[in-house]
Amino acid sequence: MIVSRQVLIDSQFSTLVCAPVFTHGDGLSTQVAVGPDEGLKHSSWIMCDNLVSLRKTDLTQFLGSLSRAKLAELDHALKMALDLS
Repeated sequence: MIVSRQVLIDSQFSTLVCAPVFTHGDGLSTQVAVGPDEGLKHSSWIMCDNLVSLRKTDLTQFLGSLSRAKLAELDHALKMALDLS
């Protein structure tokens, strides 16, 4: 899941910050449950404790998108993971 801001996505910068998606989660406040409603094949978890920087050229498949409610959950999970108020 790309978690970089749009201005970075649109820039010439070569990498983006991403949160990996795994098939198993623990229901932690730093994890967001996603699945078929978001365009995935099965239930999965966005893991905001494992943020990584990936090259844009490696991000080749669009799998889905988040609703406003899921984006709000992702925002909260990122705040928890990064200890932001």
